[in-house]
Amino acid sequence: TFTDLPTLAGHLRDELAVPAAHRCATPSEALDGARTVLWRLPKAVAAVDEYAELIARHAQPGVVVVAGGRDKHLSRSMNEALARHFNRVAASRGARKARALVASDPVSAAPRWPHLRRLDPLGLTVAAHGATFSTNRLDRGTALLVSCFDRLPDGDRAIDLGCGSGILAALLARQGRSVTAVDVTWSACDAARLTAEANDLAIEVVRSDGLQGWAQPADLIVLNPPFHVRSAKDTEPTRALIAQAGAALAPGGELWCVYNSHLPYLPWISALVGTATIAARDSGYVMVRAVATE
Repeated sequence: TFTDLPTLAGHLRDELAVPAAHRCATPSEALDGARTVLWRLPKAVAAVDEYAELIARHAQPGVVVVAGGRDKHLSRSMNEALARHFNRVAASRGARKARALVASDPVSAAPRWPHLRRLDPLGLTVAAHGATFSTNRLDRGTALLVSCFDRLPDGDRAIDLGCGSGILAALLARQGRSVTAVDVTWSACDAARLTAEANDLAIEVVRSDGLQGWAQPADLIVLNPPFHVRSAKDTEPTRALIAQAGAALAPGGELWCVYNSHLPYLPWISALVGTATIAARDSGYVMVRAVATE
């Protein structure tokens, strides 16, 4: 049995490229019984650790893992993460500035993922998978957005677009809103679901590539968008998310978007959503509020 792990790393667009008959609901289901696993290593060591754990737990005992990546993205920590779950780990010779880590002889150990972390300043218990953005820590952009929560508009229907571990969705739900958490990755959607459960909150979690064709207009959308696709800088997915947010907002609804201050999002938000103003900023991030054109 052969498994191609890049299609399991959680991104919906990768999975939709695979014939429907070969798609699986979760990484553990896809790895069940695998004898060979090909894997394009992610940048996050936590993701390496979790997927190595899943392979060791669910694949055949004789599984061989060939995990490749560009030299500039590989680190000794990745070898150490693999070595926690396999007795034999070796690096191939490099070719064209890339190489593979080959692992075999899986180790039997208690599962370490997903992780739960208590964020006392927010009063939340937050769940994360290894591939979840910022795992279950409060990143600076999210922290700036949270600092503005007392200024958010009234309105029942709210969307946390690109929900990550579900921190923003959970805080919106605590305000008494009807909240939908949306993300393109399996790791984020499952983490947001677990975060909702850990805090006894009702949050709808939807795995979707953005808000294309969103049927029910929202009163509020919060967005802390990515600007990378894997290891490459790419702002076009965020431009698409901003446009989709503008289309999904009810007239007079608001988008609150936080992003790195060097990125060109303010004119995009003004053009694609409506009147945009800077609501807050710090040394590295800008918080923009935009009101959808009525």
